Amino acid sequence: MASHSAINELYNSSKLIPCVFPLFRIVILLLSMSSADCSTHIPDGLKGKKSFRDIRSTVLFSPKNDLFPEILRDEAVARIYELGKVSDGHGYLERTFLSPASIRAGNLIRTWMEDAGLTTWVDGLGNVHGRVQPPNASNKALLIGSHLDTVVDAGMFDGTLGIISAISALKVLNVTGRSRYLQHPVEVIAFSDEEGVRFQSTFLGSAALAGVLPASTLQVPDKSGLTVQNVLKENLIDTTEENLSQIKYEPESVLGYVEVHIEQGPVLESIGLPLAVVKGIAGQTRLKLTVRGSQGHAGTVPMSMRQDPMVAAAELIVLLESLCKHPQDFISSNGHCNAFSIESLSGSLVCTVGEISTWPSASNVIPGQVSFTIDIRTIDDIGREAIIYELSNQMHRICDGRSVSCFLDRKHDADAVNCDGGLNSQLKSATYTALKRMTGEDIGDVPVLMSGAGHDAMAMSHLTKVGMLFVRCRGGISHSPEEHVLEDDVWAAGLAIQAFLETNL
Repeated sequence: MASHSAINELYNSSKLIPCVFPLFRIVILLLSMSSADCSTHIPDGLKGKKSFRDIRSTVLFSPKNDLFPEILRDEAVARIYELGKVSDGHGYLERTFLSPASIRAGNLIRTWMEDAGLTTWVDGLGNVHGRVQPPNASNKALLIGSHLDTVVDAGMFDGTLGIISAISALKVLNVTGRSRYLQHPVEVIAFSDEEGVRFQSTFLGSAALAGVLPASTLQVPDKSGLTVQNVLKENLIDTTEENLSQIKYEPESVLGYVEVHIEQGPVLESIGLPLAVVKGIAGQTRLKLTVRGSQGHAGTVPMSMRQDPMVAAAELIVLLESLCKHPQDFISSNGHCNAFSIESLSGSLVCTVGEISTWPSASNVIPGQVSFTIDIRTIDDIGREAIIYELSNQMHRICDGRSVSCFLDRKHDADAVNCDGGLNSQLKSATYTALKRMTGEDIGDVPVLMSGAGHDAMAMSHLTKVGMLFVRCRGGISHSPEEHVLEDDVWAAGLAIQAFLETNL
C-alpha cells in the first residue's frame, strides 16, 4: 500500500489545483469528426474507437478532466452550511418531520435539484424527489438519497451530506452534457424523516417508499396531539390509510439504492482516509431489564439481609460489558453460534446501557426496583440472539443469587442488512478512482466498514439492493453541534458519486 501522506496533506491544506482539460480542445475535436477526413485528426489515444460515444467517453472521462471543486466542494459545502441554518430551534439545529424548518429545507433542496437539471416533486409522505430521465435509458431507476430531518441540537452533516453530494455529482454530469447518456434514470431523494424525533417512529419517509410503513402509523400522535396524518394535511398533503400504498415504489422499477453518509465513528480518521465502503448495517435489539427487590431503610437493614436490586443491576451491567467484549468466552461452546458467528461478533458487537431508573430514587432508601435499557448491535443476527440468550441465563443466575426477581422485556428488533456485493464493488472502484484523481497516488485498498447506526438504507433494503459510502467525520462525533466534515472530504464524496454514476454511462 502506498503512503497516505499525500492524501492527508491534501485534506489539511485544501489547496489542490485541479488539472483542466480545455473545453475548446473538446469542441475542436468533435467538430473535426464531422469532416470526411476526420480520421487524420483523431489523436493516437482515440484511434480504434468505433463510435462518437466511445470517443466522447475517452475525452470527457479522462483522468486529466477537471475535478470540479467549484461544484463538488465549494458549492456543496456552502449549501450544507446554508441548510445548517434552517432550524426550528433558536441557537441550535433542529428539523423534525414536516416542521416549518423542514418545509423550508425541502424547498431549498428542491431548488438545488432543479439547478442540477432534475425534475422535482414531493410525495405523500413529504419526501422530496429529483429525477433525471435520459432519453434512451431503461425503465429501472437508480435511487440515491438520505434524510433532511435532524435530531435536537444536531450537527449539519448528518443526512444533509448525502443529499447534497448526490445533487452536486448530477450537476457535474448535467453541465458537461453527460447526464443524457446515463443508461438508467437517476433519482435523488431527500427523505422527510429518518431520525424519528417527532413521532418516535424512525424511517417514516423511506419505509413508505419501500412499502413497509404500517398504515396505522398515520394515526401516531406527537407530543402536541397532532397525528402524522394531521401534519400531512396541514401541509396540503392528503395521505390516508387507503392511499398510503400509492407512495410505494415497485421493485421492478428500481435498479438499486445508494446512500452517502458520515461515518459517525472514529475509524476513518484513525486510518487517515476520507471514504469507506459499507459492508452492512448492524441488526439491533433494544431490551428493558427490570430488577425488583425489597425496599427498605438505608440505615436499619443489615447488609447481609438486603435484597438490593441496585447492586444486582450493577452486577448485570458489568456482566453485559464482559459478555459483549469477550463473546467467545461465553458462547463458543454452547451450541448457539458457529465459528463464523463468533468471528463476526468479535468484530462488530457493541452493547450499551443508556438509561437507568430507580424507585423510589431517594438517597436514604434501599431501592425497591431498578430498570435499565440495553442496546445490542451486531452485523450477525444469529450471534445477536446468542448474546441475548446468554444474557438471560446469566441474569437468572445473578438474580437468584441475590434473592431478587428479574424481568427482561424485548422492546425493538431490526435485522442486519448486508449491502449488495455488486453495488459495493462499483462504489469501491469509484472511491479508488476519485481519491487517486485527487491525490495522484495509489491509496491502496479502499476500507470496508460496518455501520452500527441505522440508516434509510435499512428500510430501502425491503425494496431493492442497497449500497453505502461512509465519509470521515472529525473525532467520530455525530448528533452534536461539534459534528464536522472537512471541505475536501465533502469534495471526495461528491467525486466518488460522480465516478460511480459514470459507470452507468
